[in-house]
Amino acid sequence: MDEDINTLQPYSEELEAFEDWMKDAGYTAYTRRSYLHDIHEFLQSHSVQGKSLDELKKRHVLSYLSSARSRGVSDSTRNRKHAAVSCFFKALIEMELAEHNPAAGIKKAKTEQNKEPLYLDESTLSNFFKSIDGKYRTRNLTIFLLMAYMGLRVGEVHLLNVQDYNAERRTLQVFGKGRKWRTLPVPEAVAGMLIQSIEERLTPWRDGEQALFISQKGTRLSIRNIQQIAADTFDRFQSDIEPARRLPYSSHKLRHSFATMLLRQGTDLRTVQELLGHSSIQTTIIYTHVRNREKEEAISKLQVQLPDSPPISAEEDGYA
Repeated sequence: MDEDINTLQPYSEELEAFEDWMKDAGYTAYTRRSYLHDIHEFLQSHSVQGKSLDELKKRHVLSYLSSARSRGVSDSTRNRKHAAVSCFFKALIEMELAEHNPAAGIKKAKTEQNKEPLYLDESTLSNFFKSIDGKYRTRNLTIFLLMAYMGLRVGEVHLLNVQDYNAERRTLQVFGKGRKWRTLPVPEAVAGMLIQSIEERLTPWRDGEQALFISQKGTRLSIRNIQQIAADTFDRFQSDIEPARRLPYSSHKLRHSFATMLLRQGTDLRTVQELLGHSSIQTTIIYTHVRNREKEEAISKLQVQLPDSPPISAEEDGYA
């Protein structure tokens, strides 16, 4: 730990300035933590150690990204690390603490396109909910219902406050990506669990804490807590399946399930976009996948009409 602190000491002013810049720009706490972790990793990397920021060139950034890839990180994680480094230097240039951005011009890694998102159908969801147990069952079930039947992101669940739910109108105010609010109608069954969760809400240790979901420590339930609760529940859900055959479910797959169910019921794409809080409809389009079984069913319903006359031979058609 002391070695890490000593390695980062020469960059302390820049790191503090970057954190202030992100706060002023409205980056969420989760994004700030992720970017700072990536920047610490970058500054401690073999290619960067001992160099001033003005000495860094594109090859140093590429060396860091290549090292991350060799450790097996995904394309999307590699791209996030690239974005963090680029954002770091952009902030420093704006604050006159750097003169150039060595991450500029480096291409993003190509991620898989048109891959069908993993999701749970209605019957699978029902079985998954049965895997939720423990003394915080009401809280955890409510969280998963908000994701599976209202499409909330993990970060959006984390940020929910008690006053965001309007019981009279049965609506929920959600603060999403891009610092945008959206108002969502709450399904009747989910509303019942939401009210029960508020009634059974754990007592926060700090006066005035408005978080809807409280941890056993009395603080706002963190994003990492929510992800871990989901991971543990999915492990129980698939406990009778061989590890090698288990599907890589996660909390975000519940949001995928919500979008998929809407589209399979015929909901138009624009409405799904609004409910999910997507800024671009291109992001929503990934959910328009159709399962192979549905493709087979569609094809099987076609009435193929063959002609009564015998087929023309190759000789007769002039192609022999």
